[in-house]
Amino acid sequence: MPAACCYFADVKTKSNFTLNFTDMNAMKNRVQLIGHLGAAPEVRNLNSGKKVAQFSLATSETYKNTAGERVQETQWHQVVAWNKLAEIAENFLDRGRQVAVEGKLVYRSYEDKNGVKRYVTEVIATDILMLDKKEKDATPEMAEESASHDQLPF
Repeated sequence: MPAACCYFADVKTKSNFTLNFTDMNAMKNRVQLIGHLGAAPEVRNLNSGKKVAQFSLATSETYKNTAGERVQETQWHQVVAWNKLAEIAENFLDRGRQVAVEGKLVYRSYEDKNGVKRYVTEVIATDILMLDKKEKDATPEMAEESASHDQLPF
């Protein structure tokens, strides 16, 4: 019996492709983002011995509106990394750093201190790729210039 599949057409490239259901299962709840960190990751060591890092990631998209003006829209995503990825985030990520994150989307709720139910959407990272180069042998002047991330919109 042949494997079940679906047939798709890519509108942008005008090409056709087939996607097997086994491929589709691998794509379930899969998120890929490229963006800049809004702040240095917040890292905690839990009593269980696990390490968790949380950070916000800004993704931006630019387009022209109907008036022909260039518009930039930014979306903010909350990312959670566990254990080894949390350690990598702690050691190598900082505000403004460009990264690619792959993971899964998770929705959860909790009650705040006032008893109000809050809802959170997070990306649980399974992979983090640093896209920009970290300055290694920077002179003090270069380090001072690169430390002025306050002018960045993210």
